[in-house]
Amino acid sequence: MKLRNKYELSLMRKSGGISANALKKAVESLKSGITGLELDKIVKDEIYRLGGELSYKTVPGFDWASCITINEQVVHGIPSNRKVEKGDLVSVDLAAMYKGWHTDTAWSVLVEDGDSKKAEFLSIGEEALWLGIKQAVDGKRIGDISNAIQSKVEGAGHKIVRSLVGHGVGRKLHEDPEIPGYGEAGTGELLKEGMTIAIEVIYTMGTSEVVLGEDGWTYSSVDGSPAGLFEMTVIVGKKEAEVLTDWRRV
Repeated sequence: MKLRNKYELSLMRKSGGISANALKKAVESLKSGITGLELDKIVKDEIYRLGGELSYKTVPGFDWASCITINEQVVHGIPSNRKVEKGDLVSVDLAAMYKGWHTDTAWSVLVEDGDSKKAEFLSIGEEALWLGIKQAVDGKRIGDISNAIQSKVEGAGHKIVRSLVGHGVGRKLHEDPEIPGYGEAGTGELLKEGMTIAIEVIYTMGTSEVVLGEDGWTYSSVDGSPAGLFEMTVIVGKKEAEVLTDWRRV
């Protein structure tokens, strides 16, 4: 992982603000009846409006601004004409690029439903994200982030997806190192102030195993259990991480 200088971090902050605003627009638009393609257009228009570019366009063969996953779909869902229904668990995953610098972020939402089991499931994932982010400080290790996430999610009876992980981010959308959602505290690469990473909580209600769909992109839980996805891009800090993509604060 490379340390970023002040100028590079200023561009990452700008990129993060664009990603956060685009995610906010998408989350606030998530209502029954909207389609994945409509959500994707909202994301694309907001990124362009704020002077950013579409990071996902840098992924060979991917032609959308976002990934939209519903219920048992875990990650990399292709936006489609499928309409969101009341009670769906929907995840929006997106990334923006500003002057060559990428930030990546995702959030899961329970659409217009008071289902306490599903709501608690998402609450656990969100809390795990913030617990992981708390570990992104100088002197800690990747395994400290991973263990914090795993302890919260699997301690609540859910499962971390083993084959899908967080990652470094910056000049490229996906950089080293990998940041799993599971692992042993005190292990892995040493974190240093100024590193930029995307921390992800990728989990399901029932299984750690996923299967790739016929579209060649969408991963779903093997057992059909609902999935959740929470992700933030952060700068590793001296005493605390700086979150660049928090849609709730823009």
